[in-house]
Amino acid sequence: MRERYVDALCREMRMRRGEAEEEIIGTVYLGGGTPSLLTQRQTEKVFASIDEDYSHRPWEEMEVTMECNPDDVTAEYAAMIGRLPVNRVSMGVQSFADERLRFLHRRHKAGDIATAMDRLRRNGIGNVSIDLMFGFPGQTPEEWREDIGKAIALGPEHISAYSLMVEEGTRLERMIDSGEVEENDEETCRRMYYDLIDMLTAAGYEHYEISNFSLPGHRSRHNSSYWDGTPYLGFGAAAHSYNGRRRQWNVDNLKKYIEEIEDGRVPEEHEDIDEVTGYNDMITTALRTTEGIDVSTIEKPYREYLLCMAAPHVERGMLVRDGDHIHLSHEGLYTSNDILSDLIFLNEQR
Repeated sequence: MRERYVDALCREMRMRRGEAEEEIIGTVYLGGGTPSLLTQRQTEKVFASIDEDYSHRPWEEMEVTMECNPDDVTAEYAAMIGRLPVNRVSMGVQSFADERLRFLHRRHKAGDIATAMDRLRRNGIGNVSIDLMFGFPGQTPEEWREDIGKAIALGPEHISAYSLMVEEGTRLERMIDSGEVEENDEETCRRMYYDLIDMLTAAGYEHYEISNFSLPGHRSRHNSSYWDGTPYLGFGAAAHSYNGRRRQWNVDNLKKYIEEIEDGRVPEEHEDIDEVTGYNDMITTALRTTEGIDVSTIEKPYREYLLCMAAPHVERGMLVRDGDHIHLSHEGLYTSNDILSDLIFLNEQR
């Protein structure tokens, strides 16, 4: 199945190469799954397809990220990454406590994390991002601060951190409903989020997006392109693409994806982006960043709507207006979803 999938992935790249519109590719991201499950030959085949079908900057000038799990980073795998064009690794750490890793059904243990980092460094990977989670049932702010401290001591160039979400229909929701575990209260999660900001900024990390922190010069170039509206191409099962006028996504069923590509069809759905959708996309992406939104770039009807709806949040100190820019305040970061939803333009308001 892996071999067929890689063949289909490379074939999709060839089938869609006209969509790049002669643009020079600036970043590459292998993830949205577990690319570390591929062999070296299969991974090299993916890079060869990019070389063959797309115009891009020299590999050394690009940001080329690969996702991996700490337990996948064996000495052999780290050496393989070092031989590829990869210059950035995003590692799903999640927690430095074995108890919480077991809760998430992760394969790795806390002790694997530093070992993986050391192996990546020894093989020339000088840009590592780690993902963390907080707000676990029963987790205390003190335990979370200990996790943050261990992350800082590890020295990654980039840290992403997210609050554990209770999704409808999941085992976690059933465990909470049955009383098997107790969900952390809102105030505790808020305290954890601001502890995260305080500790990372004190350690020299720049808080450049709601959930993302980087050492100077190490913002994620790839993820930043999503937030500033740069077009992107996504290949593979469940991959999304965007060109400013249309958003499309591939079928998320692996078997169907492979079969459709083998039959010469890209199994995608799409939506055209009208003025309202374009405005709403900007609200839910650009406003997540420290730079926020430049209101002077917005068409007049939407600019007037934005300023009107933002005014109460500015007055409450949740948003800051600085000349032509509006951005979230420190106090508004944690309740950003509520603020963003107020600024969304609904079709019935036309």
